[in-house]
Amino acid sequence: MTTVLATAGIAVAGLGATGAASTLAAPPHANPVRIHTKPAAIVKPLEKPLVKEPSFVKPAVFTGTTTASYFWDDASGRAGDTGLPASGKPMQKGMAASPSWPLGTEGYVVYKGQKKPFFVGDRGPGVPSSKGVMLDLDGQTFAELTGGSFDMTTLAVKGNGGAGHIPIEYHITKWGDGTGLKAAPVPFSLGAWRH
Repeated sequence: MTTVLATAGIAVAGLGATGAASTLAAPPHANPVRIHTKPAAIVKPLEKPLVKEPSFVKPAVFTGTTTASYFWDDASGRAGDTGLPASGKPMQKGMAASPSWPLGTEGYVVYKGQKKPFFVGDRGPGVPSSKGVMLDLDGQTFAELTGGSFDMTTLAVKGNGGAGHIPIEYHITKWGDGTGLKAAPVPFSLGAWRH
């Protein structure tokens, strides 16, 4: 054992093979072994997340999941356009349509880690809400979420692999003041938006 330690460059004092005290010195070419007496650095956890949340990400009053589609109602009559939005506001990025939430409801959606804000400014989707599609996002926001682009000429999202419906998380941060259901969305045909 002492021979192995000596060739590794470590001086050993102890008993030799005969039982007599002996000291083995490190070979002259060996680097001396240094022992550090400083305590190891203490790593403190980060107090703030590395990525700052967007300003629209606020505490939610209600959350859930649903399927979202997209629309763009600018009263042009193109591509299923049903007229101006029910809120009376012009069609714009961030506007969403809900079959049952009060107009003016605000929140954000999450799709594959991306977060985008919305406000309810229209009613819909109509028939698709009976099949579980409970939120219509504006075409520009939908395109950003799915990696496509929104074509204002055709009112279609292109370059996203044909995705027209996506599973999303929704986070309501403020309920609107108008009539409607302040809970999980229900199909348009139930008329919850009137009560």
